[in-house]
Amino acid sequence: MDILNKTVWAAPLLLAIGCATSAHKVASTASSSGKVFSEDENSVTQVDYREPASTELVQPRGAVRKERNIDAPPLGEELLPPLRLPDTVGLTLAAIEQMAFANNPAIAQSEARIRALRGKWVQAGLPPNPTAGYTGGEIGNDGGAGQNGLYVGQNFITAHKLQRDRAVVAAEIDKAEQDLVSSRRRVQTDAQRAYYEALLAQKRVELAEELGRIADEAVSSSQSLVDAEEIPLAGLLQTEVQQQNTRVLLRTSENGRYRAWRNLTAVIGGADLPIQPLVGDVGQLPVSLEWTEQLSRLKQQSPEIAAAFANVDRARRALDRASVEAVPNVSTQFSVQYDDGTGDTIAGVQVGMPIPLWNRNQGGIRQAQAEVTEALRNAARVELDLNQRLADVFQQYADAQVTAETYSSDILPRSQRTLDLVQKGYQQGEVGYLDLLTAQQTFSQANLAYLDAVGDLWQSYVRIEGLLLEGSLSKGTD
Repeated sequence: MDILNKTVWAAPLLLAIGCATSAHKVASTASSSGKVFSEDENSVTQVDYREPASTELVQPRGAVRKERNIDAPPLGEELLPPLRLPDTVGLTLAAIEQMAFANNPAIAQSEARIRALRGKWVQAGLPPNPTAGYTGGEIGNDGGAGQNGLYVGQNFITAHKLQRDRAVVAAEIDKAEQDLVSSRRRVQTDAQRAYYEALLAQKRVELAEELGRIADEAVSSSQSLVDAEEIPLAGLLQTEVQQQNTRVLLRTSENGRYRAWRNLTAVIGGADLPIQPLVGDVGQLPVSLEWTEQLSRLKQQSPEIAAAFANVDRARRALDRASVEAVPNVSTQFSVQYDDGTGDTIAGVQVGMPIPLWNRNQGGIRQAQAEVTEALRNAARVELDLNQRLADVFQQYADAQVTAETYSSDILPRSQRTLDLVQKGYQQGEVGYLDLLTAQQTFSQANLAYLDAVGDLWQSYVRIEGLLLEGSLSKGTD
């Protein structure tokens, strides 16, 4: 075979490879814009198959998505400002939230899931690679080399299937972004709940120390009265029992503070955070909340509802994709051979496609239709579930609010004044030790009940403000 003949039959081969590659570059570029249509149970809905816009906010239903650059920096890399601890003495809630946002693994996990789906989106729209190989025929005929050459082939995907595949993944990205919003909300709620738990534990220790001081003064007064033979020894023993009870309360309160700080350390990402004062006023109760306002806010802003409707969108796009699965793809092949017997260069072309005679993806379409129905019902379920959960938490909030406000405005001042009067009378021998013990127990129980009510009030308030999203470290929260 001379050089001229080789050049003649190789040139069309190279030209065919270049044409096939250019055609698919155009097809791939076309996937960045355009519309496809999907069918739900009752209507035909226009679906944008471009990748959805990146957002940290819950998009209102029916909002128009903006086109996003797939090569943009991964979501979440520049979301948080650098951590700056406050100049005040003690740790603030804002500083705890910053540490939680920076270190809690739930947020990084959600961001990694979005980056993985971005890669899936890119891969879903890539066309199949061309094929190339050797072809030969009539080899050994009359002792000759026969016909030898090369071929190239390319499969062409029809009916915008690649763009529709990307549309499905784009809806998955939408849902993952709402899951990221949920993760951030969960982390913020957990950080606030851990902060108030630690703050209340700190106050319990301070209260136990105050009750211990009161009990010590009672024991000292009882000892003086016993020495003066003004009260029996039983009075001293009773006050000493009360003194031991306050010491037990102090130890258990310190244990509660250790638990609260361990929980706080876990929420902020496992950082080594020593016990230190927290900046906050336990007596400052949260603002009042209204049921109808919070229910409306939950329905409009909940990322759980937004994620459920993103899943509906995905199911409808999957149905649209299934409806064109039976449209045949076109396979092509172009070959160039040199016939050793005649010295001729021979070209060949093949074009083929499957005939959708029996398999028209009937089962896949039915499955996709059922998944649309399932997604719609799930969205309705999520909304009703939020209503039910809000009802339970709001009752806890309302009960705790009434209890805390009553103790703060009425019961605590009365118990404090009663204790002061009884202590003064006991030191002067005008009041018996049983009255003193009763006043001490009332004062102690009132303050502990008040702290319990304040703790329940802040915990329920934070859950409502956090759109009922919590448990960032629990498995499967998204």
